[in-house]
Amino acid sequence: MDRTHENLRLFVNGLRIPAALQRSFDKTTGLASIPPEEVLETLAKRARSHDNVRVSMEVHRWIEARERLGERAHLRQIYEQNVQSGEWPPHETLVPLFPYQREGMLHLAFNERALLADEMGLGKTIQAIAACALLHRLGKAFRVLVVTPASLKTEWEEQIRKFTPLSYHIVFGPRNIRLKDYDHPKFFNIVNYEQMLADSLDVNQRLKPDIIVLDEAQRIKNWNTKTAQAVKRLESRYAFVLTGTPIENRIDELHSLMDFLNPEVLGPLFRFNRDFYKLDERGRPEGYLNLDLLRQKVAPHMIRRRKADVETELPERTDHFRFVSMTERQWENYNDHKLIADKLLALARKRPLRKEEMEILQIKLGQMRMTCDTNYILDQEDETCPKLEELRVILEEARDNGTKVIVFSEWVRMLILARNLCEALGMGYAWHTGGVPQKKRRGEINAFKTDPHCAVFFSTDSGSTGLNLQNASIVVNCDLPWNPAKLEQRIARAWRKHQPNAVTVYNLVSEATIEHGMISTLSNKQALSDGVLDGLGDLKTISMGGGRQAFLQRLEQVISKTSETSKIQTDETLLPADRAMAFGQLLSERLGESLVRCEERYPTEGDHSVIFVVTDQAVQHQSVIQEIYRKCHDDESQRQGGQTRLEIIDRITAEALDRLEKAGLIVPTIRSARPLTPNAQAQEEPKPPLSEEALLAIKEFREIAARKLKMARVLADAELDAEARPPLLEAAKQTMKALAIFHREEAPSELRESLKPPFSFHWGEALLDLKGFIVDENTDLKLMADALETCLGSLKIA
Repeated sequence: MDRTHENLRLFVNGLRIPAALQRSFDKTTGLASIPPEEVLETLAKRARSHDNVRVSMEVHRWIEARERLGERAHLRQIYEQNVQSGEWPPHETLVPLFPYQREGMLHLAFNERALLADEMGLGKTIQAIAACALLHRLGKAFRVLVVTPASLKTEWEEQIRKFTPLSYHIVFGPRNIRLKDYDHPKFFNIVNYEQMLADSLDVNQRLKPDIIVLDEAQRIKNWNTKTAQAVKRLESRYAFVLTGTPIENRIDELHSLMDFLNPEVLGPLFRFNRDFYKLDERGRPEGYLNLDLLRQKVAPHMIRRRKADVETELPERTDHFRFVSMTERQWENYNDHKLIADKLLALARKRPLRKEEMEILQIKLGQMRMTCDTNYILDQEDETCPKLEELRVILEEARDNGTKVIVFSEWVRMLILARNLCEALGMGYAWHTGGVPQKKRRGEINAFKTDPHCAVFFSTDSGSTGLNLQNASIVVNCDLPWNPAKLEQRIARAWRKHQPNAVTVYNLVSEATIEHGMISTLSNKQALSDGVLDGLGDLKTISMGGGRQAFLQRLEQVISKTSETSKIQTDETLLPADRAMAFGQLLSERLGESLVRCEERYPTEGDHSVIFVVTDQAVQHQSVIQEIYRKCHDDESQRQGGQTRLEIIDRITAEALDRLEKAGLIVPTIRSARPLTPNAQAQEEPKPPLSEEALLAIKEFREIAARKLKMARVLADAELDAEARPPLLEAAKQTMKALAIFHREEAPSELRESLKPPFSFHWGEALLDLKGFIVDENTDLKLMADALETCLGSLKIA
């Protein structure tokens, strides 16, 4: 109010005050004793009719701010009265909130534009959802825009469905589809940051959100990036900024966040730099000043709780550093990179580095860190990795104890070596990197959560934020990130709310290397964050450090590109973003007891998955199954999320495959699987033993098939493919008859008739790695002959 009062005096000094306004001022043209807000409101209303009186826009903003402040106080009073009377529930969520979470809900809802900076794992998403629901109850919010990293869009969907009945929609697809979504919004409208680069103005005009929620808001920490500029064009009355790391490297990141919420809190950037940076004689920052004042300015708008504040509700956590010696060849490569880096660092002490020199330095520092893991990251001929021996001990112990493990690395090739070790130990795993299509990540996560055999979750930093993996109690960091925020984000995937077990963290560090030195660098950055955000330590002056440390602090983190997730509408029913699970649920409803099994399988190679369906009558159900599959996997989702194969087989085929696998004749090519329907695997009565007549019939059909198969191979070897097809088809026919009898089933009707090409050979599809083929002029004769020979082998053993 003081600044507004002073500005008003300047505007009226030296001017003749209209009679209608004279009662508002004394003889010195100062404000009279009447309430100042009444004066300002009078001036604002009458200014248009008096040419010689100008009211600053600041006055209008001040009046509006006061009105909103009074309205929020009134709304909070109404809310608390209704809660106390029992008319309204104390929680705005379907699941009760913890006390600190309810406090966060009230902070967001009744501060209008606020920062929630709780440490990772304390439920920022839940608190924001609850605050949105509360404002909806109060009649102040009908449209919410949630801006989040693409990899977390389905995480938001999952949390919204769990905690509130309010409607939601995940925005995906090309721009013309997104614009239609903005024209027909739900209550929660979930987008990713990349979409806002093109859509921010359209969101203002079409969606017109009442609330904007920025999740993992450190994405706008650099004020001059296109993403930050686009997000700051978004308009809404209410805004919630969620981030566990408001400061990752420098305090101007906090300025960028507050600039989105309320630019007046910290003022323009040039003034902020002058007030809070200590500058050298050249005007370059060398330290920080007045951090206690900075915290005071931010405190009314920010609420932050540390895990230590709610430690009685969190499990214990133990951190271990495992120091590893590098190989001689690693040291050779490491020192080659270090030599160049040292020369550039020495040069930097004499003069500022040029852009190309800085880029080379950043590359060399990165290569030094890569080499600390393994030469394989830069040289695919050398797979030596001493860290794997430490990882082996951890994984073997976890395997013996039935414990699940999360393994992080910044580099995919390091994870590949760790994955090879996991396979050698016979442990199933989930794979979550930037290269995995976005719509496949949810399946990988759910496989890790639900499949007991899937014991290890491999992830780059694309999975270090937002994921809830409390079923793991061990976190392994194969390498250390540059700042403590990234490290804590990784650990918080397991060490978070509702974790029933103690969490153990293993940090693998190459001894006497840049990794070893980074431990102290991480501690210094954590001290900066603690000082500003939590009021810990000396807030007067904190040194930024010099030399190599200053350069290391400026290195940008590598950010993985993610595909966006999506959501579809099927038969007017909103399906979850987990397309595979939606397919399984719909299929179970349509087929009922005819559905024997439905699961999603993850092959040992490739990022795709296979939807594996077993029914009593695969041929008859095929059109129905494919129809449901198309609804849940439309063309757009296939383009954005990668291919998911659908394979349909009958019960006989499935049992044959199981028997062949148990006999060791075929090797499973999946690393993990998850059921898509409850109780999908039918429980059957034990089958009676085969009669002597049945065994003789099987032997007869098998001998005929073997002769025909041998004849087909001879003709095919002589390049007489046309002549080889009839005996090959006859071999297939006789094999199927034998299998039908072996499995106590009547031979399929199509086998009782004369078979003519093309003939769909269904159970051959399964044996050929589920790739499928048809016996016609295009059939690969060798592949089919090999499949039939395997089938006959299984019958021979039986």
